[in-house]
Amino acid sequence: MNERPSDSHSKSNGFAAAQTLDQGALNRALLARQMLLRRERMSALEAIERLCGLQAQAPMAPYYALWARLEQFDPAELGGLLLGREAVRMALMRATLHLVSTRDALALRPLLQPVQDRGLAGAFGKRLAGVDTDAIAALGREWTAERPHSFAELGARLAERWPDRDPEALAIAVRARVPLVQTPPRGLWGSSGQALHVPLEAWTSLPQAESCTDEALVVRYLSAFGPASVKDMQAWSGLTKLQDAVRRLGSKLVRFRSEQGIELFDLPEAPRPEANTPSPPRFLGEFDQMLLAYADRSRILSETRKKRVFTANGLVRPVFLLDGIVAGKWEIRRGRSDALLIVEPFAPLSADDREELAEEGARLLAFAARELDHDIRFADCVED
Repeated sequence: MNERPSDSHSKSNGFAAAQTLDQGALNRALLARQMLLRRERMSALEAIERLCGLQAQAPMAPYYALWARLEQFDPAELGGLLLGREAVRMALMRATLHLVSTRDALALRPLLQPVQDRGLAGAFGKRLAGVDTDAIAALGREWTAERPHSFAELGARLAERWPDRDPEALAIAVRARVPLVQTPPRGLWGSSGQALHVPLEAWTSLPQAESCTDEALVVRYLSAFGPASVKDMQAWSGLTKLQDAVRRLGSKLVRFRSEQGIELFDLPEAPRPEANTPSPPRFLGEFDQMLLAYADRSRILSETRKKRVFTANGLVRPVFLLDGIVAGKWEIRRGRSDALLIVEPFAPLSADDREELAEEGARLLAFAARELDHDIRFADCVED
């Protein structure tokens, strides 16, 4: 639905009593739930669960996500969660890498199995046609439980059993059918390491938990990203037919509509601040989950600027927010003894914006490169 419905159509769908939320209201609701209106004091584990996981395609992305949202965040705290097996990095929503609590990993992974199956069939279906994927998964589970494997090693070993098949496809078949986690030192702050994989149950020594339900996932999503449409929920999770879960939730949800007439759902007691609530500048890392949580991301990123943030090869650039909206990109260039933060705005900056960005940028450098000398440079603006 892209157009505002007529009066008769509105009444039949419950729109007559639904409040319209403009982009400003949707933006401030998102920022409040993402802890970006003010940094909050809580543990990293609490934050990870409140946000229903953090995007983790880039190994350090979760650290920047937590730094932007928490007071006095120490990277060692998140590293300790990974080493202590209280949090894991694994393919979940949209079959992409997320960092989640172990508790959430055990509950979410079974629910999201159809997402894994669909991704495997779409990308590698032809290469695996006629092969027994159950046998591949069983052998892959056995080998990775014995010791961590890279996908390259796993594919090569499997190709010895299935020599007429593509090793990459064989390895990805295991990831799709077996809940694999990436083991440290991959994902540890200040460290690097090859992506090695172990089954979730073997890594945590915990049995598979009872699967999360569709309804519970909708509630978790709205708590972190609402108000939102069913299409948004499905774009974030990769699941389909979530309108059925919304219908079953019924009166546990409240309804709104966007300025375009799209039906939005939310939790009754979730924060929905006024559209003019002050929003300080924030620097967000690569793949920040807010930019990947909607079918319509216009509440935070305009369509005209999307191509400047999302690259052709699937990367999502680090960005900064002004008044809650993506207003430019940033990067840190490190030398042997110094670190330079380059701020690239998408439109000319006011003197106040520039000063506030410089202050927040100094805090970013103190976090990301505390052992080096710091400097900040504002690049020339290249307007849309």
